[in-house]
Amino acid sequence: MAATQRIVIENAAIATVDAKDTEYASGYVVVADNVIESVGEGRAPEGLTDVVRRIDASGHLVTPGLVNTHHHFYQWITRGLATDHNLFDWLVALYPTWARIDESMTYAAAQGSLAMMARGGVTTAMDHHYVFPKGSGDLSGSIIRAARETGVRFTLARGSMDRSEKDGGLPPDFAVETLEGALAATEATVAQYHDSSFGAMTQIAVAPCSPFSVSTELLREGAELARRLGVRLHTHGSETVEEEKFCHELFGMGPTDYFESTGWLGEDVWMAHCVHMNDSDIDAFARTRTGVAHCPSSNARLAAGIARVPDMLAAGVPVGLGVDGTASNESGELHTELRNALLVNRLGAHREAALNARQALRLGTYGGAQVLGRAAEIGSLERGKLADLVLWKLDTLAHASIADPVTALVLGAAAPVTASFVNGRQIVENGRLLHVDEDAIARSTRAEAQRLARIAAEA
Repeated sequence: MAATQRIVIENAAIATVDAKDTEYASGYVVVADNVIESVGEGRAPEGLTDVVRRIDASGHLVTPGLVNTHHHFYQWITRGLATDHNLFDWLVALYPTWARIDESMTYAAAQGSLAMMARGGVTTAMDHHYVFPKGSGDLSGSIIRAARETGVRFTLARGSMDRSEKDGGLPPDFAVETLEGALAATEATVAQYHDSSFGAMTQIAVAPCSPFSVSTELLREGAELARRLGVRLHTHGSETVEEEKFCHELFGMGPTDYFESTGWLGEDVWMAHCVHMNDSDIDAFARTRTGVAHCPSSNARLAAGIARVPDMLAAGVPVGLGVDGTASNESGELHTELRNALLVNRLGAHREAALNARQALRLGTYGGAQVLGRAAEIGSLERGKLADLVLWKLDTLAHASIADPVTALVLGAAAPVTASFVNGRQIVENGRLLHVDEDAIARSTRAEAQRLARIAAEA
């Protein structure tokens, strides 16, 4: 079909993140409706029709939009708590508060989480939501509504927990669902919201929380449900040494072997963290094309360790970046994870050869698209792909003396976002969101955080 309108971006440095890592020192991108029509060096082609806007992007780097592969939006209203805990102690400290969230809190927290990411160049977001207290309202619907209002592309990983304290798990008894209830609610969420078409703005994944908060039956039947419905699978895996010990004590095997025994390895699966992986685990992920959401800031905040990202990439494991919940990464921004992924991984065995700036950018764009199963649609600037892209301003004091724009973006200070487009529609201009009121969101998230704190204290 002929384009009804075009946007032309010119005079920009461009990092396409395509298979050849093609870059242009000064180039153009032409957006036709919601897809990229062309990208190249120099000036845009002459004779383009129906051009509604021309952007002189001098002093900017254009990249694919960032893709977030792991998050917990509801935690936006419990930031700054349990700041000196490891994962298990942190969970025990916060589950009683989290188990008292309701629809209004969840909506406000989703708004805050999405706003912060979108302002920082995220065009595709995901939320792993797994806390569904009885009588709390339509939590999934509220999260999806917030994503639609912000304008980002979105995957809701509909989580669940059915292993409470009485069953040897970590969540309090009142914070979990039944096996049957979790599966039924997940299937209903897929039926109501999942869009499998090219360019979909909303997709759903099946996402039991973790080995220490769900039963073996929920994992196994969740995998069967996802494959019957044709959606992806997501969970936490191999995050801490405590988790590894837990799996050996309870199941007689490590996390990766346990996941494989329940049907949880495959090209339709991605797992968060994967910090404590041995060579055999990495080989299993590579063999099955199981994806990884690498969350360097959260891993450091909770003292979980350094994931073996260079070894995963060398083996062929798909790896993207994740913010993780903002109770373990208070900044809530993905573009800072580009820098942290590079720096943290250089503290590991590979040292300065662990990751470079372009590999970090690939993790945050194309790698994330792979992990979410959308690499044919997003993650690189190529003809026919969806017009999800960001203009980073690199000619200010913070970056102007760095000659290489990709290095400036990854290793420099957080770069201002002059414009961000999702599906060809602009959602950010000069660092401000266009379709939601940031100041109103700040007020509502503060109010809901205070309300939750009061409720938890009274309980």
